[in-house]
Amino acid sequence: MIHRLAGSLVVALMAVGLVASTSCGGAYSSVALSGSSEVDHGPALDDAPDRIVSISTVATEILFAIGVGDRVVAVDAQSNYPAEVPITNLSGFEPNVEAILGFQPDLVVLSYDPGDVVASLEAAGVATLLQGAAYTIADAYSQIEVLGSVTGNEKAATALVTDMRAEITSLIDSVEPRNDSLTYYHELDETLYTVTSSTFIGEVYALAGLVNAADPADADGSAWGYPQVSAEYILDADPDLIFLADTLCCAQDAVTVADRPGWRNLTAVDTGQIVELDDDVASRWGPRIVDFLRVIVDTVNSAD
Repeated sequence: MIHRLAGSLVVALMAVGLVASTSCGGAYSSVALSGSSEVDHGPALDDAPDRIVSISTVATEILFAIGVGDRVVAVDAQSNYPAEVPITNLSGFEPNVEAILGFQPDLVVLSYDPGDVVASLEAAGVATLLQGAAYTIADAYSQIEVLGSVTGNEKAATALVTDMRAEITSLIDSVEPRNDSLTYYHELDETLYTVTSSTFIGEVYALAGLVNAADPADADGSAWGYPQVSAEYILDADPDLIFLADTLCCAQDAVTVADRPGWRNLTAVDTGQIVELDDDVASRWGPRIVDFLRVIVDTVNSAD
């Protein structure tokens, strides 16, 4: 099943740091808003938690990456990576306290609280850690370290961050120099929502030296770095590269893009520089940031 959120709902989700990408029946994946964030060092626990419920796609990936996956007893319906996650029908966008408590957790990690979930869980004696959207790569590192501290796996978390930093540095160093910077357009869905350089996603692209064609569309920041552009805007901007982060959610690919009215004349279409991303990898700020950057760097280095 493939589900696409209407533009107005996409904007609403962006306002709380969430956006649809691989959604099915109203599901979501998390992405970042631009700005800065404070580090939540998590609850002070007497013992490392034995039963963890993750209502966060990103936290789920981090927990398994730092070696505590065996203590994760349930994850939300959109936490689909890695393959062995104990996926359930728990909702990340509308967390149900009673359903969560049914798994008898001693720690619940969330990316979103609609207003009273954290308070209700804590009233029931369950520790919580609310980690919202990362605004920068540095925020992502902090969230990994906090999860390591809360779960008693500080060394593994530190090692993961160290490895990510090293891999990202290596990828940046591998970018081949060019006389002129390449421009790009990153598509969130086929209604032409996109990102600017002020977002977490835009920061990753900038590491590869790319220039965001959508930056002028949100010069005043009123769209929080996630403007909706028009087809005419894209045709006028004529980006060198097009990255599709709506392949899973919205069945978009190089063929559907080329078939859009007028788009066959775009430079990226003419040169075959349309990159079909994994929606999840392109929207989550966990360990797979490295995979996202690697795709971008490989694209830059292979571009004419």
